Amino acid sequence: MKKIMLKIIGKQLNKDGEQEVVELITEGKYYQKGESTYLIYKETNLSGIEGCTTSLKVTEDTIHMKRFGSASSEIHFQKGKRFNTHYNTPYGNVEMEVVTKKIENALNKSCASGFLNIEYDISLSGLTEGRNKLNIEIMDKKN
Repeated sequence: MKKIMLKIIGKQLNKDGEQEVVELITEGKYYQKGESTYLIYKETNLSGIEGCTTSLKVTEDTIHMKRFGSASSEIHFQKGKRFNTHYNTPYGNVEMEVVTKKIENALNKSCASGFLNIEYDISLSGLTEGRNKLNIEIMDKKN
C-alpha cells in the first residue's frame, strides 16, 4: 500500500443551471489487488461528509465507490448503465439513482499516478436532480 496525495474536484450542476464546485486535496492510499486499483481517502468538512471514508475500486471500465462512516453509500459507475441504491445519512435513508455518462480512466498502475474522470446524472428520491462531474488526480507519492 502506497501513501499518495489526491486532488479531488466535484462539480454539481442542478436542473436550474446553477453550479457548485468543491475542491479537496487530501492524503490517501493506493494499492493493487489482482486487476483492480484501489484509492482510499477520508472526507473532510469541505466535501460535506466529514467522518466518512471513501474507497474506489477501479477496473478498466468500471468504478465502484463505497463510502462508510457518518454517512454511507455504494455506487457503481459504468458508462451508459443505471444504478439504483440508497444513501444512508444520520437523518435517514434516501433512494438514489445514478446514470453514468462518461468514465475516463488514466491511472498508471506501475507508478501510482494518473487521474479518473466520471460524469453522471443523479437523482435523490426525486427531490433533487443534477449532473455531476468528479475528477480525481493522484498528485504525488508520499513516503
